[in-house]
Amino acid sequence: MFAVFRKSNAQAEGAAPHEGAGASRGPRPSVDGDTRSAMTLMSTQASTMGREAAEVRGVIDDTQKASARQAQAVAELAVQLQEITRSQDDIGSQTQGSLQAMSRARHAVENVGLEVGGIVETLRQVSGAASQITQIALQTRLVAFNASVEAKRAGEAGRGFGVVADAVKDLSGKVEASSKAIMSTVADLDQRVEVLVREIQPRADSEEQGEFHRALAEVESSVAAIGGTAEASRGICAGLNSQMSGIESEMRAAGQALDAALHRSESFLKISEQMIEAVAQCGIETDDTPYIHAAQEASAQISKLLEDAVRTNAITMQDLFDEDYKPIANTNPPQHTTRFIQLTDRLFPQVQERVLQMSEKVVFCIAADRNGYIATHNKKYSQPQRGDLVWDTANSRYRRIFNDRTGLASARNQRPFLLQTYRRDMGGGNFVIMKEASAPIMVKGRHWGGLRLAFKF
Repeated sequence: MFAVFRKSNAQAEGAAPHEGAGASRGPRPSVDGDTRSAMTLMSTQASTMGREAAEVRGVIDDTQKASARQAQAVAELAVQLQEITRSQDDIGSQTQGSLQAMSRARHAVENVGLEVGGIVETLRQVSGAASQITQIALQTRLVAFNASVEAKRAGEAGRGFGVVADAVKDLSGKVEASSKAIMSTVADLDQRVEVLVREIQPRADSEEQGEFHRALAEVESSVAAIGGTAEASRGICAGLNSQMSGIESEMRAAGQALDAALHRSESFLKISEQMIEAVAQCGIETDDTPYIHAAQEASAQISKLLEDAVRTNAITMQDLFDEDYKPIANTNPPQHTTRFIQLTDRLFPQVQERVLQMSEKVVFCIAADRNGYIATHNKKYSQPQRGDLVWDTANSRYRRIFNDRTGLASARNQRPFLLQTYRRDMGGGNFVIMKEASAPIMVKGRHWGGLRLAFKF
């Protein structure tokens, strides 16, 4: 396989510039043994540094994302604390209003107690009047009894008077009975009202209060306790708000430090990649050379297939360079379609699947347009989505836009080749450090995108 790639690249050296990165390669300068050994060692060390830098960059990136999530959580917590503080202010206001309402109720009950006291006095007056009526009725009945006796003595002449005397006696009996009933009822009311007065009228501090005032005092005590607790909680929340502000400030500083660290790790990564490229451009064979040549050969073949499609009117240049990415409904991660997907589905697999068989180290071989859009991925990564985000992220990678650092750099590179080291998310928190060799895809002198060949260390 390697020999085939070298032969194809040698043939490409006489081809037009758009037929692959090999077009820019000229005669390689001769390198003595010591220099070759030194540069090979430098390539190995640069590769190791690149791997470590990629790992560090990935960890920093993860930490940065975690820090951003924590900062968001802290900000949301601060908002919730503010809501709690406002609620506690409302509780304090309502508590104060409740205490005032109970104070008014206490005064109102005390006034009722005074009125009830007046009722008791009135009832006692009624009882006294009924008692007097009873005495009068008793006296009247005695008088009527005496009149009845005298009427009988008078014989026929006193008969009419006797009838009247009997009627008065009966009436006075009824009046006496009614008066006694009134006195009994008034006495019962007097006892009940007296109990009510004792319950609702306040007493001296040394005396035990009535049931109503004890209950009211307990409610007032509970409301006051609620108010005190709300006040204490408000103080705690104020302290937490202050601490949250400090945490947010520290997290912003940490985020800035992580940004700086990420940029610095990026610099180390670029240096390692540039060193590896420099060695490769000198013509010295390294572990990366077969993959670089394979990417260049594949990009040349993809370029030719696309040019042939345009030449035979299988597609227009306008449709081939379509950037109107239309979202596919109900997809997550988001997928898109363009006007050239049917063409790429028909042409790309014959190149991509063949290069995928080059070595067990090859992870994928794909052609991306200049914006990182992958219309046609390798078959094993082109599974329909199931609705499981972790699984779909790892196995449904076609029709997606990969506009991350590595994806865009490979898609927009127009140099003979680009070698990058990065950490790939395989889904489910599984990451793999690998390299990627890419070469530009040109169609009639226009840069269409890049061939991306990723392989493990």
